[in-house]
Amino acid sequence: MLRLMTEQTETNPKAGAIIVPVTLFEQNCTIVWDEPTKKAAVIDPGGDVQRILEAIKQTGVTVEKIWLTHGHIDHVGGADELRETLKVPIEGPHVGDKFLLDNVVSSGARFGMTGVRDFAPDRWLDDGDEVSVGDLRFEILHCPGHSPGSVVYFNGALRFAVVGDVLFNGSVGRTDLPGGSHSMLINSIKNKLLPLGDDVGFISGHGAGSSFGQERMTNPFLTGEV
Repeated sequence: MLRLMTEQTETNPKAGAIIVPVTLFEQNCTIVWDEPTKKAAVIDPGGDVQRILEAIKQTGVTVEKIWLTHGHIDHVGGADELRETLKVPIEGPHVGDKFLLDNVVSSGARFGMTGVRDFAPDRWLDDGDEVSVGDLRFEILHCPGHSPGSVVYFNGALRFAVVGDVLFNGSVGRTDLPGGSHSMLINSIKNKLLPLGDDVGFISGHGAGSSFGQERMTNPFLTGEV
């Protein structure tokens, strides 16, 4: 479990986040919270639900939402179980990934993941929507390409985003899975994410985080070197 950040105002911390790596895919399940209220959201609980629950307990937060960036098994495998355990709603992804959430069990079987469930979220998200936990508010950007329904969660006040598998430190999401499109993915990154500003830091679905500025300048998929 990695404590990732605590954003400070002049006197008091505003928000915090930890990453809990889950499943054999080492997927970054992120718990983000509003520091004054300790109200939290779990983003992309891909599996290992007991590990996620232990991280919630250790952090001392109260989870009120589950947010999903997209519908691939390593990001949603534990979502329905966690919803049932915590009695909280699931928000996201975009309805474009409904075909993935309808087939979680069959997808999990291909990777030996048992105990997963097909499900639907309590709320589909679309471009321009807003989600909140405590006083933290995140704008939704629909960024198809890795999957048709991929969304990014962006907090303008904190200059912080959770991007799922749209963008990585030094790479971009794979596009060879059903519904993927490399040209659409690059378009999403260049037209939706990079204009938010070079100073925006982000957490990806796998690996280390980065900033949009760092990726704009050095990511070979964005600089034309690939």
